[in-house]
Amino acid sequence: MPSTNFCQDEACPPYSLMDDYSEGAHPQILEALLRTNSTQQVSYGGDDYSNTARQLIREKINCTEDEAEIFFVPSGTSANLISIASCLRPYEAVITLETGHIACKEAGAIEATGHKLILVPPVDGKMTTTNLQKAMQQNQFFPHMAKPRLLYISNASETGTVYTKRELSNLSALCKQLNLLLLVDGARIGTALCSKKNDMTLHDIFEYSDIFWIGGTKAGALMGEAIVVKKQLAEGFVFHLKQHGALLAKGRIMGVQFVELFRDDLFFTLAGHANAMAEKISANFEKLGHELAAETATNQVFVTLPMDLVQRLQDRFRFYIWEQLDDGRVMVRLVTSWATDEMQVDKFNAWVAQWTAASKEFAT
Repeated sequence: MPSTNFCQDEACPPYSLMDDYSEGAHPQILEALLRTNSTQQVSYGGDDYSNTARQLIREKINCTEDEAEIFFVPSGTSANLISIASCLRPYEAVITLETGHIACKEAGAIEATGHKLILVPPVDGKMTTTNLQKAMQQNQFFPHMAKPRLLYISNASETGTVYTKRELSNLSALCKQLNLLLLVDGARIGTALCSKKNDMTLHDIFEYSDIFWIGGTKAGALMGEAIVVKKQLAEGFVFHLKQHGALLAKGRIMGVQFVELFRDDLFFTLAGHANAMAEKISANFEKLGHELAAETATNQVFVTLPMDLVQRLQDRFRFYIWEQLDDGRVMVRLVTSWATDEMQVDKFNAWVAQWTAASKEFAT
């Protein structure tokens, strides 16, 4: 990935490792939007580009139009909210991890649709069959409790870990046994599938879930997520898009972007770059003796650091302080993206190494 940061002096603003959407869009996507800009198209997602994008995505998934419908929405929150609202009755609930995005980062959007969230503790950032079974057993006092009907998980997880094929297969089998639907949040599904820990394909995720979505916003698009809905749940789905303000008149904008992401392997190439930059940061921390708070499997690095080092780094880099620890240290999260400049990663690693060496020398 060529360098895109041309500011080299100390007056530069701090380089962001806060998230994977600080940049705009990959140049190939911008060029495609400009190239197709003047063509007249059918509105509300019925355009040629959206239809082509749907076909390309189905080819990557290895499914047919008779098996799944694909809908484009502008954001991850809309993808989760609409997917859940479309298939639950008012008295039905969602089982999710305490760290789940819908529980922590979506301002009560799911609860605002009238659906209770049943919170479960994570194990390595993920749902387990044991914890799912326990949650079901604890929520059976009907009709006095909301009825569990859907399991929500994210791949990659909120701590960057990934589900194995066996883990997802076991969750899927248990969901069928318990009469639960399974929704997979795919905001970072690209980095999950490109992880060295991954042993799944898009087809596996399609096979084991009832609804999942493919995140474009965090994968080099300006905006947009593609919701993949199995045919038996797809009837009337478009009405939910309209009611929730997600059926865009200029749906072509998302169609063009997903054509570029999936026409070749751009989606996976960009995700692979994000993972490689995170791995480089993580390996440097481990080499220098800093404690990783979670395994770095995708493009998120969680590490425990002394506050002095954090303050030093914050002069030159932006990142998220995830948790204040009792011993005065902090856990931080660093997120790399499709556009992360490797030169900036090298600078970050050099600052960490310099501070660590100086602190060890002072201690002796």
